[in-house]
Amino acid sequence: MALIKSVRGFDPIIGDDTYLADNATIIGDVVIGDGCSIWFGTILRGDVNSIRIGNGVNIQDGSVLHTLYEKSVIEIEDDVSIGHNVTIHGAKICKGALIGMGAVVLDHAVVGEGAIIAAGSVVLNGTQVEPGSIYAGVPAKFVKKVDVEQAKEINQKIARNYHLYASWYK
Repeated sequence: MALIKSVRGFDPIIGDDTYLADNATIIGDVVIGDGCSIWFGTILRGDVNSIRIGNGVNIQDGSVLHTLYEKSVIEIEDDVSIGHNVTIHGAKICKGALIGMGAVVLDHAVVGEGAIIAAGSVVLNGTQVEPGSIYAGVPAKFVKKVDVEQAKEINQKIARNYHLYASWYK
């Protein structure tokens, strides 16, 4: 069973039909929407500020989400896929975005709707990633625009697949 821990008077809130892997850790001021999946070894640490996760989001194995005390929050909108071993620290990830494996997204960055952050990239503090674009590298830079409908279709397919995978564990 996942570790769900209250801290500083904040109790995590978990939406309906959301899968939490046995060793996922959800701490403090965290709100997770409906139909999400939080995978093995993932840590959502809302001890110093808030983490808000929309509906249909998958946060894959080994990812860590945290914030700065009184300075940054995490907001993840609907149908976002966060790959294995991603670190998100105080950033906003807009609807339908995809964060590739091993990427790092730092405080006050905004990843636009349907954008893709390539595996292993580092999105620096305050970076504004345009909707429907691909960013890659260290530090992450604009690579190209993608067809918005095509990106939406691919990203939603991944999100739906993870909802299916989660059903195998319930």
